[in-house]
Amino acid sequence: MNDKRSPHSETVAWTGIVSDVVLAIAKGGIGYISGSKALMGDALYSGADAAAKLTDVLPWRQGTAQKARSISRSKGETGSKEPLVAILLSVLILMGGLQIAFSAIRDLTRGHLSSPGQLALATVLISILLKEAMFQYQYRHFKKLGDGSHAAYAESHRFSLYTSLTVLIGIALSLTGDFLGWHPLLYMDPIAGLLTACLVLRKGYFLIASAIYGREDQELPHADAANFIETVQRVRGVIRVEHLKALDKGRNVNLQVKISVNPRITVLEAQEIAECAKKLLIHRFVHVDDVHMDVVPYDPGYPYKSNHELIDNDNAPTLLQ
Repeated sequence: MNDKRSPHSETVAWTGIVSDVVLAIAKGGIGYISGSKALMGDALYSGADAAAKLTDVLPWRQGTAQKARSISRSKGETGSKEPLVAILLSVLILMGGLQIAFSAIRDLTRGHLSSPGQLALATVLISILLKEAMFQYQYRHFKKLGDGSHAAYAESHRFSLYTSLTVLIGIALSLTGDFLGWHPLLYMDPIAGLLTACLVLRKGYFLIASAIYGREDQELPHADAANFIETVQRVRGVIRVEHLKALDKGRNVNLQVKISVNPRITVLEAQEIAECAKKLLIHRFVHVDDVHMDVVPYDPGYPYKSNHELIDNDNAPTLLQ
């Protein structure tokens, strides 16, 4: 197991959490002052983003998850229980989303609506710019790691952007209705708040499902696994990487590798080659949690070129005669 995490990665992760918390507080305060249900919903979604990142960064998550995985393997079970804190955060997010939804419905049924004001519009615009800048910073860092976490982060950011754009459109249309005297457009802010509440509930559901049942393993695309393949092929004695499957475990990646070796070497030598490749992967990639190696003899019916020189250099032909 490889439990190391670089200090720079920790700094990047905590920077994202702090930025989400600051945005949540700022948008929540201004949304409360201006009476914008949409902006308050966007603030809650930023808080949900911070909670989701927090459950990944806190040190107790990884240790508890690994213990649960080992216990579940021994009992033949699937899934693992996450800490109670993650479940409590998820429940609070769900309760907040329901509160925003009920408040928006109450405003829609009451009929006496007012424009949230230009400050709310400026706030959501600034938050989108800051969020996008933070996304580019974190996305480039995660992509540089080569563990495929940038794909999951981009997926999370996409829904966060949808939420902010929904709020932006709702507030802008509400301001337009107030400026032009079109009363029906004033309903757009609570409608945007209701849509935002639905996205918050979706976020809370996935958080609590992840906390209770664990994350669903996702296979990384071939482009993200190319670095692993290149590393294994550099190991002395490996002829070819027959198969490599990288499973995203959240903070870590598990690898399933099948390599082919010279069919004339002993079983012990093949095991030593596999162990060398496993150690190289774990030490070179700090996010690799576990590696399962399978070794098969290379098909002697085809010409091959090995980077392993046999000790007993016989004259047996390696090409078809």
